[in-house]
Amino acid sequence: MKIQPNSLLLFIGDSITDCGRKRPVGEGAFGQALGNGYVSLVNAALSAAYPDYATRVVNMGISGETSRDLESRWKSDVLDLQPDWLSVKIGANDVWQQISWPQGRENNLSVEAYADTLDDLIQQVLPSLQGLILMTPYFLEPDLQDPMRALMDQYGAVVGELAVKHKAVFVDTQAAFDTALQWIEPLRLAEDRVHVNLSGHMIIARAFLQAIGYDWERSQS
Repeated sequence: MKIQPNSLLLFIGDSITDCGRKRPVGEGAFGQALGNGYVSLVNAALSAAYPDYATRVVNMGISGETSRDLESRWKSDVLDLQPDWLSVKIGANDVWQQISWPQGRENNLSVEAYADTLDDLIQQVLPSLQGLILMTPYFLEPDLQDPMRALMDQYGAVVGELAVKHKAVFVDTQAAFDTALQWIEPLRLAEDRVHVNLSGHMIIARAFLQAIGYDWERSQS
């Protein structure tokens, strides 16, 4: 597995990451400390197969945030916590707000602004990291011509480009959902096609674990 033993793995993002995690810092082994989404599932998987790694997982997601919102709390919620590994999943609200409220929003939430903002944040933290994980935003819509899906794919492409540029681990959550949508209707995973149920979060967690080289068959014996 790519993540080294005794690492602090910090997740940051929007509501998909947040999922009701504890405030001010989402950390702990009981209750909703890590939220009820993919972060908690990843933590459970790491604890099950890699207990000797003693990975410390922290969830700093906040619902409703855009990439711009991350700027204001990047120091307190990322840099000051000194993670060894950082996972960033942001962009759904950048797209959602641009589609829902186009007037006056283009400059703040455009693909170009998203790319510049995310690139700047990465460059601030990269020197102190052992590893970076970049996750794409997604929209559960198989029609690639749908306006929301088409724009979301542009933001996802930015994440892929930044992953290459910064030699980060790339998690294509949109691709993972596209595979599942060959057999599952979108509304069986998310009523609004974004905020997924537990099955949807398992798809995200599985894609994440595959990307970091998680060994499902690992044994400590």
